Amino acid sequence: MTVLRLPVVLLLSGLLGLVGCTAHKPVPLYQLDAGSPGVPKQAQGLAVLLGPVLIADYLQREAFLQRQTDGSLVPADDARWAGSLAADIDQVLLRQLAARLDSQRLVLAPAHSGFTPDVQVLLNVSRLDSGPDHPAVLEAQWRLLDRSGQLRDSRLVRLQEPHDGSAADQVQAQSRLLRQLVQLLGDAIEPLRNQPIAEASKPTPPPVRPSKPKNQEIPRLSPPRNGGEVLRF
Repeated sequence: MTVLRLPVVLLLSGLLGLVGCTAHKPVPLYQLDAGSPGVPKQAQGLAVLLGPVLIADYLQREAFLQRQTDGSLVPADDARWAGSLAADIDQVLLRQLAARLDSQRLVLAPAHSGFTPDVQVLLNVSRLDSGPDHPAVLEAQWRLLDRSGQLRDSRLVRLQEPHDGSAADQVQAQSRLLRQLVQLLGDAIEPLRNQPIAEASKPTPPPVRPSKPKNQEIPRLSPPRNGGEVLRF
């Protein structure tokens, strides 16, 4: 009996091993595609401070969220982000914008104390997602500050990109949306390239106080020498 049961035990073990391998199938990891922006040639180009870049709370995770027909978001079972999506967005924006402006002088906030930007970009990404039956959608707002810290431009954008429904093509669609955002942002920054440099204000000299008059001696009246009479009234 033991000999007859041995093939059955081996068959069951093989089936369980196959099920175990299927259950532990590795999940593909994805990153946003920065494209091929190239390296900027101008080492002394426009100085831009990128950030703070605020990313929506629901994007602060490794789950690859899928937009459903009812508007809800469900983590995908067959895909995940490779690391922090927020950090990935920062790097794509930085590389793309540096190439768009042809400048090596782009810094992510916070910048060191010695960096003085010509333009500061305040960016808020409130939405970046897609779904099997939903296009990729990007919603964001930017504000541009000039050298003196004055608001020069502000804009709300909503961009949309189709895809074929697969996770890989959704990632590519979201990457294209970020590149479109950079193109629009670069167009808004260009008019600030030749902004006049404000002259340093000269310190106002302190008011000149009038000098105190020196003590002058009161002249003494000497009696008349002719011995005249003093008239009293």
